[in-house]
Amino acid sequence: MSRERPIEGKRQRRRRAGRLALALLPALLSAPALAQEAPDPSPSDSAPSAAPGTRIASEPPTAGRPRRSVFDAPTALRGANAFSAPAPLGSSLATSPAPAAASEEEPSVARLPRFRAATSLPGSATAQGTPARPSLLRLRAAPPRRIGSATRRITQVRTQQTITDLRLTPVIQSPVSGVPLPTPILGLGLPNAAGLLLGTALRRPIPADTAYAPLGIRFGTFTLLPAFTQSIGYDSNPDQIGSTRPRSSLALRSEAELALRSEWSASELTAEMRGSYLEYPQNPEASRPNAVGVARMRIDVDRDTRIDLETRFLLDSQRLGSPDLGAGGATTRPLFATYGATAGVQESFNRLQLSLRGSIDRSVFEDAQLGNGTTIIQSDRDANQYGLRLRAGYEISPAITPFVETFLDTRVYDTPVDQFGLRRDSDGIAFTAGAAVALNSTLTAEISGGLQHRSYIDRTLQDINAPVINAALVWSISPLTTVRFNQQTGVIETAVPGSSGAFTDAAILEVQHDLLRNLSITLGGAYLSTNYDGVRIRERGYSATARFDYRFNRWLALRGSYIYSTLNSTIPLSTYDAHTVLLGVRVNP
Repeated sequence: MSRERPIEGKRQRRRRAGRLALALLPALLSAPALAQEAPDPSPSDSAPSAAPGTRIASEPPTAGRPRRSVFDAPTALRGANAFSAPAPLGSSLATSPAPAAASEEEPSVARLPRFRAATSLPGSATAQGTPARPSLLRLRAAPPRRIGSATRRITQVRTQQTITDLRLTPVIQSPVSGVPLPTPILGLGLPNAAGLLLGTALRRPIPADTAYAPLGIRFGTFTLLPAFTQSIGYDSNPDQIGSTRPRSSLALRSEAELALRSEWSASELTAEMRGSYLEYPQNPEASRPNAVGVARMRIDVDRDTRIDLETRFLLDSQRLGSPDLGAGGATTRPLFATYGATAGVQESFNRLQLSLRGSIDRSVFEDAQLGNGTTIIQSDRDANQYGLRLRAGYEISPAITPFVETFLDTRVYDTPVDQFGLRRDSDGIAFTAGAAVALNSTLTAEISGGLQHRSYIDRTLQDINAPVINAALVWSISPLTTVRFNQQTGVIETAVPGSSGAFTDAAILEVQHDLLRNLSITLGGAYLSTNYDGVRIRERGYSATARFDYRFNRWLALRGSYIYSTLNSTIPLSTYDAHTVLLGVRVNP
């Protein structure tokens, strides 16, 4: 009897260990992959020891239940002790009643009805002493598992992402140095100042309302603005010559334009070119071309340094009554052309601005035919002009910048001695002082005045001393009305025997008013005075212009203009009056 009891107790322990292993197998297979479990207890730890001859009581019902994952525990919702090992099977935590488990939940979450476990439903697991599994909404409300440092992702975004701070971006802007002067009206040796100024100066395009302004054609980083205008009208004196019976004619004017502007963030490139041809069917000898263009480029090297580049050209014809052609002896209008370029640099030292610009211009002339069949050779008038301009300005305020300027130039002819035996090479110097004004966006102006002196190599030609007055103004009186004024003085070359040169003073004034967004009216006037030094030749010219522009849309407009010009001269054949009326259609593709 005493030998069988130990054997029987050993068999019962082996039988209970087998049943325990079978009970733990489903729990091991159904545990979540991310759940951290404690090491399996040894048989000696899982089963209580019993004295020989005593019978072990059966295991509680929860002993065979699969162990829950830590994510099912209420503490997993809070993120605290989420990765701590659960209590072993058979411990007091595994068999604690439901109220004790519910008391460990987060109070803020437990108060919400949809996050509470159904502990009071009859027949539920919690009613039988087993904690209920959390609902789906409760699992979704749980924060995701953190991998790595909590601030690693935020640090990567702030340090690896490019962030543009405007406070760290260099500000590149044009220094306040006044508005640039327009294309010079009177160039080197300009022989047809009266015809150019009084006849075509006010035909340039005027700004349009943004709702009707052409959009242009994008070409890379540039915007092209082409235009074509065809006009028909009447000219009472296309020859611009004094006569008792001038040869009037029907006028046909074809004009093509091309404007270019850059779309750069810093530097700037702009250009404007216009070419036209005036045809007179009843007076073919008066038909003539006309072209003008200018291109400007500003290169911003840095905040205080910029480089300015400019090219320009002009093509026109001499009027038959010009003193350089013998005052009416020519039968055809000879052409002439001037073209040149300017390069300079401007440096700003706080409020002090210094600029240095160098220029070169060339003028060429076509021979003229006289009524008796002879030819007036004008190749001896071809010349080059080299200039150097030094300017210093001090910005008192953003609205006004006084400046002083010095201009040096020399004129060199291709032929040292002209057909009258004169050497016309000369040197000039000019001193001016003025101010550049910019009052918000309503008024921009630059006004200067001074003296100029020109001396000639030939001793028979007298030196010229004359005042210098230049002005450029754009005044926006209201959003509908704009006033533009331009005035320039200079000493131009001449081929009149015995005259050193001609002192010229020219001024243009025009007022634009927009009656409608697509209807603009422009009224303007021009004044010209030319005094030939050494001879008794004086000319005074006046011009009045009225023009309207009616835009149907962005690409189609109707244009009409009327120009009255008159010139009074001490030479009778140079005095003339002319009336010109044109009506045309302008197309902006």
